[in-house]
Amino acid sequence: MERFSLERALSLESKYDDSLSTRPISAWLSKFVFSFSIIFALYHYITSGIGVPVDYWHMGAHMSGVLILIFISFPAFKRTQSSPLDAQPWWSFAGVPIYDWLLMIAGVTASLYVGFSWYGFEFNFLGLSLVVPEQVLRMGVPLPIDVFFGTVLIFVLLEAVRRTIGIIVPIIILLFTAYAIFGQSIPIQIMKHPGLSWSLFVNNMYFPDLGIYGVTLWIVSTVVFHFVLFGVLAQRIGLGQFFVDLATVAAGRYTGGLAKVSVVSSALFGTISGSSIANTVSTGSLTIPNMKKSGYPGHFAGGVEAAASAGGQITPPIMGAAAFVLAEFLEISYTTVVIAAAVPAAMHYIGVMSIVHFKAKKLGLKGLRSDQIPKFLAVLKQGWMTAIPLVVLIYVLFSGYSPHMAAFWGITAILVVGFINPNHRIGVGDLLAGASQGVKYALSVGAVCAAIGIVVGVVNATGLGFRLGFMVTNSALGMGEAVQGWFSYIPLIDFSLDDITLFISLVLIAITCILMGAGLPTTALYVMLATVAQPALSGLGVPPLAAHLFVLYYGVISEITPPVCASAYAAAGIAGANPFKTGLSAFSLGIGKLLVPMVFVYSPAMLIVLDDYFTYAEFFQTTITCALGVFMISASVAGYFLVSMNGPSRVVFALAGLLLVSPSATAALYSLIFASPVLVWQIYARYFIRESHPGVT
Repeated sequence: MERFSLERALSLESKYDDSLSTRPISAWLSKFVFSFSIIFALYHYITSGIGVPVDYWHMGAHMSGVLILIFISFPAFKRTQSSPLDAQPWWSFAGVPIYDWLLMIAGVTASLYVGFSWYGFEFNFLGLSLVVPEQVLRMGVPLPIDVFFGTVLIFVLLEAVRRTIGIIVPIIILLFTAYAIFGQSIPIQIMKHPGLSWSLFVNNMYFPDLGIYGVTLWIVSTVVFHFVLFGVLAQRIGLGQFFVDLATVAAGRYTGGLAKVSVVSSALFGTISGSSIANTVSTGSLTIPNMKKSGYPGHFAGGVEAAASAGGQITPPIMGAAAFVLAEFLEISYTTVVIAAAVPAAMHYIGVMSIVHFKAKKLGLKGLRSDQIPKFLAVLKQGWMTAIPLVVLIYVLFSGYSPHMAAFWGITAILVVGFINPNHRIGVGDLLAGASQGVKYALSVGAVCAAIGIVVGVVNATGLGFRLGFMVTNSALGMGEAVQGWFSYIPLIDFSLDDITLFISLVLIAITCILMGAGLPTTALYVMLATVAQPALSGLGVPPLAAHLFVLYYGVISEITPPVCASAYAAAGIAGANPFKTGLSAFSLGIGKLLVPMVFVYSPAMLIVLDDYFTYAEFFQTTITCALGVFMISASVAGYFLVSMNGPSRVVFALAGLLLVSPSATAALYSLIFASPVLVWQIYARYFIRESHPGVT
């Protein structure tokens, strides 16, 4: 097998991830960006160990750094991105137009103004006097200068988000802003509210703890950035190759070995990667060509990698950093979130691995030869030191320390291992390049999470979440009343109106989460969905932890759901396959992730940590039937169980699997009834027809 290449992975990331594609700038400005990125990373590393400054200064400094780098690196229009430096217009300086320098200065000034004015100040110049009292006296009655700088910051942030991840998120934020300002004009009665004046809106969005300077930006500046940096540096010391080698040892010898290596290595990569695209191209640059060579269709090979990589965002311990925000929102320990997420994540990988296995059986693909699989002890000897930082990070996290302290010790361990590891020693240049790359990864996340604070602020100021929740449940109630009579014709089934209403509500919320999550980084999409969609689930009596994980799962599914599925499109580019077909393959491979949120809403025992719902009997029944159901649906998707399946058999098997996934004894009975004829035929065809006619598949 080929070896993992960091340089190739970085090249592919720049090609397929728009948030990493920057414009040409002059040599001295490139040196400045590199140096500033190192200082920016060093500031976060040091403060994670010794303690961050007061929140409004720390968040202001973080946002200032993000805006400086974005407006230097990202052009206003993509068509100017590839323009050579000598073709820049006269109003550019060092490759950056004057208006970008002005936006940068305006954004930095507005970011730091909150800190400078916190305790008030008095300014006198040429007979002009400006007196700004301390912030607590201006809360609710902002001064014109507060409104001015707040307006500037909102505008600059939206532009920064547009440049890094596209126009969709700014449009969503503008719609929420319009709702806050013009609430009295909304034609739907339940959605009406008195409306906010612009000054009060800016007050709510600009001052700390409410909007932009709220929990989202705080988590990004104290946790998310550090874990992104940790993941990038961990790859630099060789952890990526160690993961690939371990995956090859664990799965390479079995049927369809190369695809299973992709699944296992992507799951391992997901523990350190905060980005599905980064995960996809890092392991996919190696696994996708190998899968194609072994006989898998290109679109399927790309789909395997995309589906497995997207699973990293729901796989403990890091979960795309959303786990830390979730713990902060619910005011629970990080350990609780990790334990709760473990079994649902396993269901996702059961689904992906099962489809890969059945597809390999159908195509007649074998595992790797023994001479192609590295020896386990040799892999350990070569790479065990590269895993030390990950072990340190997890140990510190589970010891009860804060996440940013865990990141500090994890990065410190990387520095030590990188310099002393005889098998993969890195130099100062590698370290600085990794820090710079980590900062580049964090720019889009930093900008969008700060801007998403506006959505959070609007929802809190207007009660929008509860209004939407009321609309969802009312709509579901109407639909439930319309279909309830149909279930009376099914024997042994007695669904109450509340049961039907809950199910329809879950489907509506799931669809909303998938649509709203399209194209967003994991942390940002979770914050937005938890703010907007989660209140509807709480109103239905769903436990808070289950509700938050529900919206996170369906938000992440958007990453492998056509037509907007960046991870699948990146995988398609590597595979040379049709992007839409690759997206459909990735979506079908992620069937476990699609179903399991429904399971833990109906049976929260799967999450283990909810004492009011957990019993061992309920846990094992739910987990075993869910795993078997996912297994059966996977066989249906692949079109193979013991032998190939025809269309009707696949439909019946899928329906039986769906019933088995449902945590109900009655549903399990119906599943057995549906599946029995197909199972009998599969056994007969496999062990009797094939013995008489060996060529039959």
